[in-house]
Amino acid sequence: MKKPELLLPAGSTERLRCALLYGADAVYAGLPGFSLRSSENAEIDFTDIKDNVKYVHDRGKKIYLTLNLFAKDREFKNLPRILDIVRETEPDGLLIADPGVFYYVSEYKRKNRLSTPLFISTQANVCSSHAVKFWQNMGAELCVLARELSSEDIKIIREECPDMKLEIFIHGAMCISYSGRCLMSAFMAGRSANRGKCAHSCRWHYTATMVEDKRPDETYIMEEDEHGSYIMNSKDMNLMLCLSKVLSLGLDSLKIEGRNKSEYYVSTAARAYRNAIDDYFSNPDGFDPSPYAAELDTLHNRGYTDGFFNHAPNGNSQKYEHTQSTSAWLYAGYVKETITDGFVFAVKNKIFKNDEIVFLSPNGMVNITLKIDEIRPVKPHKNNPMPTEISPSPQGSDIIIRFSDFGEMAETAKKHVATLMVARKKNNL
Repeated sequence: MKKPELLLPAGSTERLRCALLYGADAVYAGLPGFSLRSSENAEIDFTDIKDNVKYVHDRGKKIYLTLNLFAKDREFKNLPRILDIVRETEPDGLLIADPGVFYYVSEYKRKNRLSTPLFISTQANVCSSHAVKFWQNMGAELCVLARELSSEDIKIIREECPDMKLEIFIHGAMCISYSGRCLMSAFMAGRSANRGKCAHSCRWHYTATMVEDKRPDETYIMEEDEHGSYIMNSKDMNLMLCLSKVLSLGLDSLKIEGRNKSEYYVSTAARAYRNAIDDYFSNPDGFDPSPYAAELDTLHNRGYTDGFFNHAPNGNSQKYEHTQSTSAWLYAGYVKETITDGFVFAVKNKIFKNDEIVFLSPNGMVNITLKIDEIRPVKPHKNNPMPTEISPSPQGSDIIIRFSDFGEMAETAKKHVATLMVARKKNNL
């Protein structure tokens, strides 16, 4: 059995670095204007791409760029410039969904000696071995399978396509529409999900009504309770408890969704799945996924589902009551830099004096808990140099945490926190 690649989202340079630090084998990032992240929302632009590709390659890891929107004719005019950048930076793969884009890029490859492999995005709805073989014959080297497939479906595809690289999603938000090809946001908000501007209309609160033909003036409200109903609000995918079964399928890459998620999300997901995969391969018979599943419970989530992996989703896969996170934890911030006697901590959610924050070490599953006895702003306000709470702000809300604050854990903190990118905080709201 081969160990699959662990693939994490890189919606920004910081998240890219977090993913690698916490155990990702590879990351994927969007090409501005040509991925399912709109150019105005993209946090990685063309000036970043070259530096990020080099950063990843210098660490012996891989980076894939997404070119997976459904393009209109006028947008093809920009493709040569984008592909020139791809040829210059040499990423490890291009993810494409649109057959027209795939054909265009294939022709560019042939004429310009572009060596970057072409991959097929989940948006292409690859659901069978026949579809895989079609794309393989077209020149694709990897297919990201549709999320609507069961483990049995995936097993058949693997057996029928032994020489094609296959990838599946194992964690992240589930779309209400087929393989993410949703028109609802475009219809209701004028923001197309397939153009990187999804308004997440499926997460909105709706009240359904019923009108009888002969009583048009009488409207009956259908709702589960006084709050209405979130009738299209899927729980998030989480295959950690199915990981043994996932790994038995012999896939090449396991993908985590979330290019718009926080550094904390990327780091925690990478660390949990990295250690779980390594744990399984070191001792398959004794593998217990529960500690890693507990770690994933700390992430912002709508509740978890195994999606289509074990069976078609039922009512338990939906979150009808609300869209709030079920987690009791918040993202507190990250270690920005190390100083002589401690480090500078960038605050990302409000922190109160006497809060406990938990630092996630990238070295295994080590956690270090610290009680915040004092809040020491890097730039203290003259009228309030030692505040009792601090909130994130555009002007900066960095605080100083000293190694001596850890007491008996000081040496452990020096060893594990020096390279730490992310911390977390229990929700006390």
